Amino acid sequence: MKSLLNHLPRVTLVLLGGFLLALASRGWSETTTLLIVSSILMFACCWASASHFLGHAPALRFVIIGVVVGWFAEEMGARFGWFFGSYTYTDVLGPRIGSVPFIIPLMWFALCYVAYVIGNLIVWQSPTDGVPSNLMSFIMAFLGAMIVTAYDLGADPYMVFTLKAWIMTKTDGGWFGETLQGFVGWMTISFAIIYGFRLTLRNKPPVPSSRITPLYALVPLLIYGGSMVFQALKGNPIETRTIALFAMGIPVLTGLCGWMRWKEAK
Repeated sequence: MKSLLNHLPRVTLVLLGGFLLALASRGWSETTTLLIVSSILMFACCWASASHFLGHAPALRFVIIGVVVGWFAEEMGARFGWFFGSYTYTDVLGPRIGSVPFIIPLMWFALCYVAYVIGNLIVWQSPTDGVPSNLMSFIMAFLGAMIVTAYDLGADPYMVFTLKAWIMTKTDGGWFGETLQGFVGWMTISFAIIYGFRLTLRNKPPVPSSRITPLYALVPLLIYGGSMVFQALKGNPIETRTIALFAMGIPVLTGLCGWMRWKEAK
């Protein structure tokens, strides 16, 4: 176990490089294989990063909460129209568990973990915040949910118009064909995942690796920033490119400022 911890930083950086490469490749060829590969690499990179910053047990709890809650929400959405409005997945995103492509719950964890770290960097100038008060845990989870939903402002229309990954029953919603209810769903589910994870820390604070260096804290920022650049270049409709640049750019820049202050303090 100790040997594995010693190699986690290198593994994380390799997975990050693979994700960014797959993401760049998707800009030229949108295939199901590239979508699955990039999603799995992002998930694995975030799990490795979480194990490094939080410890193995808290990271595993975060993964379980993110995957289970994410799958349940999407299954209820695809079957009954809960949370996000009524929609049906196509075959673009690959094999399914029930009505939901298996990579979707993986992405729920990855995005919520990235938002958790970026939120901490913005507020605390540190990738982890230990066990704050109940009120601060609530506020930080809400901030994380906003960061996740900012990603979705451009991602959802792109998935519908370019990839045709799912078909909305209502096609005249208030956001480029998407329904505004979808963003309520994104806020609700991402808040539930992040806050649920924070509740597990009340009596079991995270135990990060003793070898944390500032370079590894950039991983969530690079994942989120890479996704921002992709949306800014490839977003569809074209208006979402500017939206992504500002909606995602603000968390990236403020998180980067927090990272720089944390780096100086170490």
